[in-house]
Amino acid sequence: MIKPLLQRILVAVNGSEDSIRAAMYGILLAKQLKCALKAVYVVDTATLKQLTLSKFFISEESASYEESMKADGERYLSYVSELAKSKGVKIETELLHGAVWSSVLTASDEFDASVILLGGRPHSHVTTGIVNKHDMASVTNAEIIGSSGRNIIVVKQADIEKLFRIA
Repeated sequence: MIKPLLQRILVAVNGSEDSIRAAMYGILLAKQLKCALKAVYVVDTATLKQLTLSKFFISEESASYEESMKADGERYLSYVSELAKSKGVKIETELLHGAVWSSVLTASDEFDASVILLGGRPHSHVTTGIVNKHDMASVTNAEIIGSSGRNIIVVKQADIEKLFRIA
């Protein structure tokens, strides 16, 4: 007998609405398929280090910004935990530090994830010129997708919040 294709779901949360929708999708998927679920948030210390080395930040600013990102990550993971609890789904959460894409991939390997869920925007693309928050998330998603040996679902379903409420 073949084992179920989806047994362990890892969702990457970055605080964006897109990633929260991916978490909702993951919670519903875990509930329907009785899968293990884990959410991770990565404090991007790799970028902070680059900004400090390039003298964009002084070390005190970098440390303060890192603490702020850590607090944000804890808040977002707590929110996702509450969402899962509201649907009767057990979830493991982990706050990570490092480069986002490599930390997500390492977490997926350690968790032995069947699939990684990422938040995405309908019709998103990376543009040249001014880079905004959504473009940066798209670049990170592309790095994860291009480097992972695992299945990946980019959740773009706009009505997932509505489905989550009625599920």
